[in-house]
Amino acid sequence: MNDRANGPYIPVLLYHAVMEDPPEWIAEFTVTPRQFTDQLDAVVASGRTPVTVGALVERLAGGAPLPDRPVIITIDDGFADLPGPTAEALAERSLPSTVYLTTGAITPGGRSLLPPAPMMTLSQVPLLEQYGMEIGTHTVTHPQLDTLRKGALERELREPREVLEDLLGHEVTHLAYPHGYSSRGVRRAALRAGYTSAVAVRHALSSETDDAYRIARLIIRRTHTTADVEGWLAGGGVPVAPFPESVKTMGWRWYRRARAAVRGPVFAG
Repeated sequence: MNDRANGPYIPVLLYHAVMEDPPEWIAEFTVTPRQFTDQLDAVVASGRTPVTVGALVERLAGGAPLPDRPVIITIDDGFADLPGPTAEALAERSLPSTVYLTTGAITPGGRSLLPPAPMMTLSQVPLLEQYGMEIGTHTVTHPQLDTLRKGALERELREPREVLEDLLGHEVTHLAYPHGYSSRGVRRAALRAGYTSAVAVRHALSSETDDAYRIARLIIRRTHTTADVEGWLAGGGVPVAPFPESVKTMGWRWYRRARAAVRGPVFAG
């Protein structure tokens, strides 16, 4: 049996925002600046080697081996702290990361299902790359992708790539599913749209045999302690992907689809 602390288990940490006083709707999924720096220090102390999602995807496709005991830091949405203190805290520790941006939420006058919150702006995206961040998309409006009709789904996948690629001058091929929700149809659509990977949530460790279009991540909540993060870095306390979709997950999808048929697209928070 493999030792999780030293075997091919990959913690992929999922952050949203680093704020002292966040809006109520996102508060559960934020951390304070002190929590964030303590958790980053735990990553450094773990001896794991930080890599980007792109490096993991290359490995999943049969490419270059990953370094021993890798770890990945990801950040979703594009809150206002990202191009400032959050990026600086990562850079100070030489920690690369992959960030997934909801383009409608960061574009002035743009359309998004996210409730009001302090957000970065589209013009700041190149600054993230200067900090060494890998850029991915998180759709335009942050919908539940597995409830959308084909045309709407394709637009949510295509348009943020076009926006970010025009801005950055290079391909953007990594996707994060809003709320972590996907389905076989959504994953096939992501492939057709030109994405080479997509991250979910699943609250599990990833691995070198994970599904490139359903990469498992560990979602960081405000109630999680540094000890929790240290436990995940050591490979404990959570399952290892890939693993089959549960009956509960499938049932929840059918309920959300039925609700969306009546109410239309809604934020799932």
